[in-house]
Amino acid sequence: MLRLCGFIAVFLLAAFTTFDASADRRVALVIGNSDYRQFPALKNPVKDAEDVSKTFRLAGFEVFVASNLTKLQFEEQFRNYLAAVDGADLAVVYYSGHGFQIGGENFLIPVDASLKQAADIEVQAIKLNDVLEQMRSKSKIQVIVLDACRNNPFPRKNYWLRDQLITAGNAGLAQVRSSLNTLIAFATEPGAAAYDGNGDLSPFSAAFSRRALAPNQEIRTVMAAVRRDVVEATNGLQVPWENSSLIDEVVLMRRSNRPSLPPVLEKVVLSGVGPVDLGLPEPVDVDGGTITVSIERPPALGRLMLDGKPVEVGEPIQGKDLPRLQMDVPKGVAVQDEVDMLAYATHDNWGGQTQGILVFRVKSGEGAHGEQIMASLEAEQKQQVLERGIHIIGAAEAIENRDIDVLVGVGPVALNLDFPTDDPVVSLKVSGYPATGTLSLPDRTLSPESSLMASEVDRLRYEPQIGIAAPVEVGFEIRADSSSSKPATMKLSPTVDPCDSAAGEPLDLQGVVPGLLPNEIGASAVEVCEAAVKAYPDVPRFRYELGRALLAAGKVEEAKAAIEQAAKKGHVRAVFELGYLYATGTGMAIDRTQANALYKAAADKGDPYGMTSWGRILFNGRGVKPDTAKGLDLLLKAAAMGHTYAMNDLAAIFTEGRNGVPADATRAFAFLEAGVQRQDMYSMNLLGRNYLNGQGVEKDPKTALGLFQKAMDLGQPYAPGSLARMYRDGVGVEQNVAEAQRLFELATARGDQSSAYDRAALEMQKADKADQAVAVRFLAFAVALDFRKELPDAQKILAQFGAKPKTAALKALRQELKSKLPASGSLDAQLVSVARRVWEEANPRRDLF
Repeated sequence: MLRLCGFIAVFLLAAFTTFDASADRRVALVIGNSDYRQFPALKNPVKDAEDVSKTFRLAGFEVFVASNLTKLQFEEQFRNYLAAVDGADLAVVYYSGHGFQIGGENFLIPVDASLKQAADIEVQAIKLNDVLEQMRSKSKIQVIVLDACRNNPFPRKNYWLRDQLITAGNAGLAQVRSSLNTLIAFATEPGAAAYDGNGDLSPFSAAFSRRALAPNQEIRTVMAAVRRDVVEATNGLQVPWENSSLIDEVVLMRRSNRPSLPPVLEKVVLSGVGPVDLGLPEPVDVDGGTITVSIERPPALGRLMLDGKPVEVGEPIQGKDLPRLQMDVPKGVAVQDEVDMLAYATHDNWGGQTQGILVFRVKSGEGAHGEQIMASLEAEQKQQVLERGIHIIGAAEAIENRDIDVLVGVGPVALNLDFPTDDPVVSLKVSGYPATGTLSLPDRTLSPESSLMASEVDRLRYEPQIGIAAPVEVGFEIRADSSSSKPATMKLSPTVDPCDSAAGEPLDLQGVVPGLLPNEIGASAVEVCEAAVKAYPDVPRFRYELGRALLAAGKVEEAKAAIEQAAKKGHVRAVFELGYLYATGTGMAIDRTQANALYKAAADKGDPYGMTSWGRILFNGRGVKPDTAKGLDLLLKAAAMGHTYAMNDLAAIFTEGRNGVPADATRAFAFLEAGVQRQDMYSMNLLGRNYLNGQGVEKDPKTALGLFQKAMDLGQPYAPGSLARMYRDGVGVEQNVAEAQRLFELATARGDQSSAYDRAALEMQKADKADQAVAVRFLAFAVALDFRKELPDAQKILAQFGAKPKTAALKALRQELKSKLPASGSLDAQLVSVARRVWEEANPRRDLF
């Protein structure tokens, strides 16, 4: 008996030995572009993307998948992906479609690209190195896989690359110099073309999907197998190639879990009554593999039977057959109660193993006493079956028809299902994986083939995919044994926190919404963001959004504190915002050095706002040693992320030709047009001027009028002045001085100093009918709003007016003040000071436009 207990102790130790496990963050973006609008369509990429996305999902990745993306759609999808991949262990991008190289730079081509003009590559294509740099700033390990080496079908042979026109390569992609812990795989070797193949999938994608699912294979081993398959499939015409600087192992299909079993079970078995069901539960492989069972130690008092045949030691049986295992104890054994045991092991497809033990007491089944025991056991078995049926029904009710709101952008959210049983025999198989987002447990990510035990259900979590608002369904098959199961489906509805809706910012690569401009932030934003910070103190995004809300409310000191906290906790846009506060002297003294350091830090982390501001500073040498090439490159990178401010800066550079960068009106036009496509009101006003003056495009006053009108409707400060000049001069419209006057006044109210100056001039043109006090008023606004000193004549002209109109204008302005302003200085100085205060009180937000 002591020897038996010692043997059981050994097996218990093995059964309870576990591995430290945690669910790593692994995120993949899979894109397939087939339906090109101006180039030959590609047969395979969309199907490639569908197949490869399933592969990554089976491997436990969070998967973003998209097909036939335009440039704008790519920007949006890529920003959502970057928000999800922030802090990830492994970031993967898989692209199938057109791609080509220019001057050693590789570009991926959206389906709406035309590439007819030299500037089109910058606004229509995606630079691979930009993608890699963004991934590198967010994640520990980066993998890019490119099935994008088709022949070059594009109409031009040369395109702008920074400040030079470069001839495009004819075929294939260029070799990429990867950074540390990066792998870049190509469907074929540098400079060569890949093939679509004869099937639904390209030879490369088909091989990748097949080989990537090999369990516990390091990615370089996987890619070697892919290479062999593709070389064989193409008779040596296509040789996949990769460049690796990995220092960590990357395993796509991890299989480290072991089959799940209750470690010790107990059973009463009668002798002399023939084979008795042992009631062993079917082992569950949580990773969805096939399980076999081997008998490690057979019972000493009887023999094991399966379907009427004896089972020998070491003989493999299928896991699904284990519940039918029986034990036959001969008559005459166990006249007195005796203890026996069965030890068995389960094995999965990838080397996982778990020990199971059945300890059973053998009793004599002979005579009346045996019959009583038999009846009691049968009743107990019926009760157990009944209870398990109740467990399954209760478990299904805990899941069926549930609709759970799950917050976006706060990590995995506990579903709190309050599961009614932890019976070790009950398990759940994922029968319907959510279309987007990720199911997980604290120690592992679930895949479409996963199972989990009843005891794990209360720890089930779901993380919705950023950018997805539609609810998803999750299906489970709840099982207690091979003969009883019940399906259950629940709905998970992604929700956005009110703080994100009220104060999220555009192009925030750690944000979850399209965002609002500062002047769109409402009065309720502070309250909802304070609640979000309290509920999620470890999510720095909410602290930053609280800072934005406080700024909009004029609470500058509180805003600064919230933004500083967000920056310390790792929110990159908050780092930029601190730089902006230092640069503008908002809540602190102006400090250009500190502002530049913060702009650079944000730019280094890939923030589009940071790249724009730091690029502008480097390009123009404002407070730093000029670096035109680096500054231009940063502006181009920010524009590639969809930042319209960078596009407008680039348009100005290319319009005028600055710092050695040649003027090119067509190139400037391309960036302004790209800004308009992204609904930027500044781009609309600037592009309207191009159409009005014929810069980079034929003159078209009608189109200019439409652009000015749309920009004005969106709140752009200078567009009313642009429209006013058309009405004043009768260009493209019938001359209407009264309308011009109204529009100049609207522009002045929005902060346009040039329109204030033009409104004063319009008044003075009335000669004897002019109201000099009105002219003085608008000249005062022109000087007050001329922060960059672009209108030196305004001050001079104001000085020429007499005291009477100035006094009248000053009195009228003071009546508009909401607070008192002490009178000091000359009459002209008071006019300018009061005019500025009137404008500031009407436009309280520091960056209204």
